[in-house]
Amino acid sequence: MRQNKYLNHLTPAYIAKRQDLEGQEQKALFIWMYTRYRALYDCAFHVPNGGHRHVVVAKKLKGEGVKAGVPDILILQPRGGYHGLAIEFKATPPKSAPVSDSQLEWINRLTENGYMAVVCKGFAAAKETIIQYANLPIDLH
Repeated sequence: MRQNKYLNHLTPAYIAKRQDLEGQEQKALFIWMYTRYRALYDCAFHVPNGGHRHVVVAKKLKGEGVKAGVPDILILQPRGGYHGLAIEFKATPPKSAPVSDSQLEWINRLTENGYMAVVCKGFAAAKETIIQYANLPIDLH
């Protein structure tokens, strides 16, 4: 049977990319944060640790300091006695992935070092966490 040229792009990587619900929700969260909490947005960024990379690229990044399990979103604005907010972002259940051991280790490590560090499953949970954090007083040093 002849392969259909219109289906050549349907590789496992392409399909996974199209189904990146976590990424879509995270993008929506950053858009929401930009419109509602600009001061937090200006101090926030995504840590691009996830995803599949070629083994050579993965080794290069590891050599440059990339570490497994670092939370997806960091907001580096001290509030309420915390140094900042770290969010390990998962898609809304039932599409969410389990939290890995290295992710839990980072959540615990950051908590022990004065950060508010949490796992949020979905846009709504992350939004609520950011609202709570935004309502804490800003710490000026």
